[in-house]
Amino acid sequence: MTTKIDSRDRLIIALDLSSVEAAEALIARIGDSATFYKIGYQLGYAGGLSLVPKLVDSGKKVFVDLKMHDIGNTVARGIESVAKLGATFATVHAYPQTMKAAVEARGPSLKILAVTVLTSYDENDLRDAGYRPGIADLVATRARQAQALGIDGIVCSGEEAATVRGIVGPKMALVTPGIRPAGSAVGDQKRVMTPSLAIAGGADYLVVGRPVVEAADPKAAADAIVAEIVQAGG
Repeated sequence: MTTKIDSRDRLIIALDLSSVEAAEALIARIGDSATFYKIGYQLGYAGGLSLVPKLVDSGKKVFVDLKMHDIGNTVARGIESVAKLGATFATVHAYPQTMKAAVEARGPSLKILAVTVLTSYDENDLRDAGYRPGIADLVATRARQAQALGIDGIVCSGEEAATVRGIVGPKMALVTPGIRPAGSAVGDQKRVMTPSLAIAGGADYLVVGRPVVEAADPKAAADAIVAEIVQAGG
């Protein structure tokens, strides 16, 4: 992005927890070492959307990651509801009708991110889902469509970040999940990358869940990732 982003804002911690109470306890432990949190399905369906205005009021930023994909009217009404919560980012799957509806409904503050191909997918998974293009081609196609429709940012793995940056230019945000610091377990992710390599590849924001959430000292884990972002020039 052309706007300079504070290094701490570039780390988005995924609150992949089963209760609001657990999320609040983690946020308290991390303190001022993180400024940006993601609420996805697990916490969202456990009442976690109620955390959005609380976090915003406390000076934090929130990424609502529900990956919407439905008929246009349903997507639009959902995006309007998220915008009222005060979230910074919300995700939709990168299908043209879905993206168009989200852009038209986002309002002045909410930014829409288009999810290209999930980082838990490899080429075999994509074929099994019925897609003929490979991952690189599908991500590139969806990035071009997203840019043409006025989407604010792209969600892609670190492996595609440099290519996507070359397609969309400097103004769109690139958000990279599947981030694993060196030595971390990969888990169910298949297209992963370290924080420094993702930043070098053009990522603006890094989404990190388990390496922070499951760490013995989440605050120290967050600090270490931010330090790596700074070292990488972020």
